[in-house]
Amino acid sequence: MKKSILSALMIATVVVSCTKSTSKTEKIENPDGSVTITTSTESQTGIDVDTAKINQTKENVKAKADEAGNKIEAATQNAKDKIDATADKAKQDLHKAGQDIKSEADKVGKDIKQGAQDVGKDVKSTAAKGASKVEEGAKKLKENLNK
Repeated sequence: MKKSILSALMIATVVVSCTKSTSKTEKIENPDGSVTITTSTESQTGIDVDTAKINQTKENVKAKADEAGNKIEAATQNAKDKIDATADKAKQDLHKAGQDIKSEADKVGKDIKQGAQDVGKDVKSTAAKGASKVEEGAKKLKENLNK
């Protein structure tokens, strides 16, 4: 019960404090030279809400939100473009590196093949020389045995 009474008092205080009053004082000079002063007081109670200001504020907030959204979209697109460009560059670099590796591997393969051919020739040459020496040695042995 106390809460209800306190709430009612608070609401009444807010409503009373929201009373708006205006006083106008007018001086009117009569034709006979006398002056008449009229004071009128106009008061308005309750909460006066200016819907025009509220609507203008809503429009301003909406415009700013749209502007922020557009900025975010632009920044997002810019970041996406940069990422795509970086990915394309990385792809090109990897492709070039692959081509370079293939080229070097081909050169190494040719060098190995040439080296194997050279070794093969050297082995044949050495084997031929060794065989001729063996033949000469066999001839000499045969001659020595025949004596």
